[in-house]
Amino acid sequence: MKNYILFASVFFLFARCEKELVFENQTFEKKTTLACKSDCPHIIIQVPIAKDVPIVADSINKKVFSVLKEIVYFGEKPYTSTDYKGLVSSFIDSYEKLQKDFPKDSFGWEAKINGEVKYVSENIINIEIKHYTYTGGAHGYQGLRSLLFDSNTGKTILQHQLFKDRKSFKAFAEKKFRNKYKIPEKGSINQTGLLFEDDTFHLPQNIFYTDKGLLLFYNPYEVASYADGTKELLLSYNELNDYLNLK
Repeated sequence: MKNYILFASVFFLFARCEKELVFENQTFEKKTTLACKSDCPHIIIQVPIAKDVPIVADSINKKVFSVLKEIVYFGEKPYTSTDYKGLVSSFIDSYEKLQKDFPKDSFGWEAKINGEVKYVSENIINIEIKHYTYTGGAHGYQGLRSLLFDSNTGKTILQHQLFKDRKSFKAFAEKKFRNKYKIPEKGSINQTGLLFEDDTFHLPQNIFYTDKGLLLFYNPYEVASYADGTKELLLSYNELNDYLNLK
């Protein structure tokens, strides 16, 4: 029995090494079939699809798709689509239904989603999702999402797993952030017009691994008004040796 387990383990490792995880960029696009003069509603999704290592690839692909479903939808709940073709169709269907219900109104819907593998190491795969959607109103919404995966398992890496001590890293990042944006060391983090919730510094929802270092990225509305745009802080890996678990 022990020999069988050993053989199975060796076979698994051999099979795992036979193929490496690769990404294939795929595009899914759809335009409305309804008549329109200009700014005809359309959606385009360009996304990297993981392949060749089934279990790892499946985990990554499912997560990426679930995130895109959170971004591309209209109404109170995400679409029930199970693939990208269904997702782009659901978006256009929502527009066409609204247009038929309100034929005299003009709706210049648009959605552009671009996914890209931005960083790969022995431990981490970082996929960036750049997105812009417009479904009416004064302006659309654009932003970046960072998806972090374990290179060996494909499982999502949560933000708290990145740091040896998240609390101490947060204190370090706040000092760097205040310095960059010229916020006095003492006093309110919002004293220069920022909008941190509860007037307390917090790490961004999205952290990116780059060739130059760790990028803390705050999307519009996260800590500042739409007009003030994004806020970001790049920290070199050399200064993060005491804080990072993974590189």
